[in-house]
Formats: sequence, C-alpha cells, structure tokens
Amino acid sequence: MRALSLSLALALITARSATAGDVTTQPTLTLEGAKRVVAAAIAYARSHDAPGAAIAVVDAGGHTICLERLDGTFPASSDVSIGKARTAANFGRPTRGMEESINKNRPALAAVAAVTAFTPLQGGVPIMVGTEVIGAVGVSGAASAQQDEEIAIAGASALQTASAAQGR
Repeated sequence: MRALSLSLALALITARSATAGDVTTQPTLTLEGAKRVVAAAIAYARSHDAPGAAIAVVDAGGHTICLERLDGTFPASSDVSIGKARTAANFGRPTRGMEESINKNRPALAAVAAVTAFTPLQGGVPIMVGTEVIGAVGVSGAASAQQDEEIAIAGASALQTASAAQGR
C-alpha cells in the first residue's frame, strides 16, 4: 500500500512538471475593470463636450464585457464601438493605423474582412498590462473620429494607470 501511495505521488509530481510548460498564467480583464474603463471614458467625453458616445469594452478574445451609450448617441454606434474594440483586441493595436492604411489605398488590408470580422475605423484602443493585451475599448458617436479615439485612450489609460500602481 505504501509503495502504491509513493508511486501515485511521484506520478502526480511528474505530471505537474510536465504540463508546467504547457500552461501560462495571464492577466484577465474583469467586469470591475471594464466598468472602470467605461467610467473614465464617459468622464472624459463629458468634460470635453462630446455630443455622444457609445463605449464598448471587450476581453482579450474580443467578447463584449461592458457597453454604455450616452443619451443622444445614434443607435448604430453601439455596434460600431463593439467592432472597433474587437478589432483593437484581436490585432493588438489601435484601429487608427488600419483606417489610415485603407485610406492610403492599401487594398490588401481590405481582404482581411474575408478572413475575420473587423472594423478598421479610428476609435479602438487595446488595453494592456505590460506587453499583454487583456482587452480593448472602442468608442463611436463622438464629435469626430479623433474624439472617439481620445475617449477610448482616456478609458484604457484609467485601467493601465491603476494596473501600474498595483505593480502588475
């Protein structure tokens, strides 16, 4: 019986060390964090006289965690903001560069739509912890594409600043 217990313990230890290289630990955006992003984005939008805005926060896989649309914002802005956030999360970079590339007549980028859903419009910003993308924020419906992006940056910065202060 003692030999069986020893063998079982040895097998468990070996299994753990064998899989240790197969699994990683990564930071995950929570609902609380997503709400902090939205609150900071709304505060920025209001303090900069944005006529409206829909703010979407997605996780690292591009799945919606939180969405708020300010009163008076056009209805489709919700879907557009989710698309911008999803695109920023999935590509790991702001959507501004994608829109600029398409506007500079880079037709190859347009073919990406045949492979995956994406919204290459300014206003999507990844949320980072160190070098890890943990989600993204997308904004649509402000006064301009530039203001959409500014609001998104303000939202993402609130969480990144909080994460840096906690030493992550």
